[in-house]
Parts: sequence; structure tokens; C-alpha cells
Amino acid sequence: MRVLVIEDNVRLAELTVSGLERRGFACDVAVCLSDADSALDGAVYDAIVLDLGLPDGDGVAWLTNRRQYRQMPPAIIQTARGALEDRVTGLDAGADDYVVKPVEIDELAARIRALLRRPGPRVQTVLEAGNLQFDTAARMARCGECPIDLSRREADLLELLLRRAGTVVRREAIEDALYNFNEPVTPNAVEAAVSR
Repeated sequence: MRVLVIEDNVRLAELTVSGLERRGFACDVAVCLSDADSALDGAVYDAIVLDLGLPDGDGVAWLTNRRQYRQMPPAIIQTARGALEDRVTGLDAGADDYVVKPVEIDELAARIRALLRRPGPRVQTVLEAGNLQFDTAARMARCGECPIDLSRREADLLELLLRRAGTVVRREAIEDALYNFNEPVTPNAVEAAVSR
């Protein structure tokens, strides 16, 4: 599952990304709203973690505008603004959840997984192809009754291919799904992941 963390506090962004990655998420960081727009226009995300006070605008106004005019993944507001009015405004603006900083990383990860389990056109959590099953929330694969041990990247690749079953998946789409924006990708990295 790929998450976009929109946070201008670099240290907090690093801690959030590190914690989520240890729990099986692939993460990218945007430090301002224009970076967030570029990221969302260039890649597919399963969820967003959004701070409100950003250098180039307010997260609530951005979220309202983005929801009104474009397709958006589920969004969790993570902010220091804890007043009832702020929480109501954020949720009414289109946030799917709202947490007040500081938040434990285990709770944030659980809230993201809960968002992805919600019914509707969002995200199917158990993907199947023949006798192969992949539980996207638990990050576990099975072939029939046999569990398959997968690394985080292998799990991300399997999820991508199962979600796009029946279509050709371009190399660039695989690289976007498996690697963070600034992460170097070796020429054979995709082939190595696919061959396993």
C-alpha cells in the first residue's frame, strides 16, 4: 500500500515515513501542497496523511478543492489543531479521519488499514487470481493453502499486478509503485523483483 505523507516538518515526516515503512507501507513525502499535487498527478496512492499548516496554503482548503475537482484517495488529517471546530471542519472538508499530534505510529498505521477496509469504490483488500490470494491489509499471500513469504517490495509488486490483472503493466508503473521518488532504481531491479 502506497501512502503520501504531506508534512512540512522534515523530522516528523521522516519519523512518520520510517514508522509506516516498517509496518509494510511504501511512502512518499511532500513538504508543501504544490509537491503534493505533483505527487498525486504522477503516481497512484492508496491513502494520504495530511498536515494542515503548510508553507504554501492550508490543508483544509486544498483538500476541499482537490476532492471537488479530482479523484482522491482516502485522507487522514494529522495535525496539532485539536479543537472540536478544527476537527469538524477537517472532516467536513473531505477528510476520512482526523488525528491530533502527537499520534502513535501503530495507531496511524491501524487507521490507514481501517480506511482501506471500508466498503465502496476505494480499495479491495483481498485480491485473487486463480488459487492465488493476497490480503493487502495483512500483506500476506497464499497459493491454495500454502503461505508465500514475500518481502515488502514483492508484496507491493504482487498487489500492483493483481489490481491490474488482465492489463499490461508498464515498467514505469512498476517502478512508481515499488520505489520512492528519490530512491535510485538499478537497471535490473524490476526484473529481479518480477523474476521471484
